Amino acid sequence: MRLWLPEADRRPDPAPARADARKAVLAGTALWLVALVVCLLLRDALASSGLEWLIWACAVGLLIGVAALAVVQAIRRRRNRQGAGASS
Repeated sequence: MRLWLPEADRRPDPAPARADARKAVLAGTALWLVALVVCLLLRDALASSGLEWLIWACAVGLLIGVAALAVVQAIRRRRNRQGAGASS
């Protein structure tokens, strides 16, 4: 087994995998929404055990997910505009 290969012996790097970041962000945001609904349903039990902060944690996670979705969408639009401008 060789730990180092000369540049001439290396295979070319594979092409990067294409992934849709919107799906990942939407899945995470949906999970935060479900967690928020569950925490709101169990608000009294959470308050009595001192875990009421979980409601705020879920709300912040949901807000961050919405912001991330906006960022991903803006990046996607910019990439599409650059691609359309390059092919003209």
